[in-house]
Amino acid sequence: MFTARNKGRFALGATVVGVSLALAGCATGDPLEEPDTGSDGDMSSETITVGSQAYYSNEIIAEIYAQALEEAGFDVDRNFQIGQRDAYIPAIEGGEVDLFPEYTGNLLQFYSPDTTATQSDDVYAELQDALPEGLQVLDQSSASDQDSYNVTAEFAEANGLSSIGDLAGVDGLVLGGFPELEERPYGPTGLQDVYGVTVEFEATGDTTVPALLDGLVNVANVFSADPRIGQNDLVTLDDPEGLFLASNVVPLASADLPAEAAEVINEVSAALTAEGLVALNVQSTVDEDSSAVIATQWLTENGFLG
Repeated sequence: MFTARNKGRFALGATVVGVSLALAGCATGDPLEEPDTGSDGDMSSETITVGSQAYYSNEIIAEIYAQALEEAGFDVDRNFQIGQRDAYIPAIEGGEVDLFPEYTGNLLQFYSPDTTATQSDDVYAELQDALPEGLQVLDQSSASDQDSYNVTAEFAEANGLSSIGDLAGVDGLVLGGFPELEERPYGPTGLQDVYGVTVEFEATGDTTVPALLDGLVNVANVFSADPRIGQNDLVTLDDPEGLFLASNVVPLASADLPAEAAEVINEVSAALTAEGLVALNVQSTVDEDSSAVIATQWLTENGFLG
């Protein structure tokens, strides 16, 4: 957790930057000349662009990153709601975005579709080697928001379902999820290859949970930190064969991200928990608070903001 000592260190870093800028201005000897702030080791010399998916939970984490960096003295631009991975990865690789909240398992499968890693530490270790030059991942969080397959409690009871493999004995299955699920390794092809489960796929997008509750689909791909799982008494099917990789929240960053900024974000990751992420999502979906309000409250409660 972020400590008072750490907070003081970050505040001191910002103060040092201010002093450095003042000294640089004095060194010119001309009060009318613009000071040369330089570009090496200066928090204010470059703006950090933080991005997010078009997904409320991801945007909340991105806003937490942004506000924590601003509190530490960095200039931050926000480029939120970019889209899904196929849309925002080119922006990150191209240097348009410097920092992005990601998920270890899904990101590893993006760069290494044939990976056999499933456990959290193994996925994280392999991910570090799979990233292209110019990118890095910072410390992973214990918080997880990974894909999962869910059914209603009534459907589970009627068909004796507790794990994904139990679906193999059920006819007429319709799987709902975002359009890209159809091509993902854990989508319809993965269900067939790993568990012998045959499904028809329906692209339900943002309406996936309502579609499940209305009986338009009978299996739904829902992120594990979605509060609607508990609110609607959905049954998350066990995945003993590791169809889904462990997907801890992890910051994906440019290799050029300043070390001081990485330190701030690693402190944030250490404080973010699985239970805490669900609570943040409740604030968005139930309380309908904005990402900025939710982030400020979380950072304050966890000692990042005074």
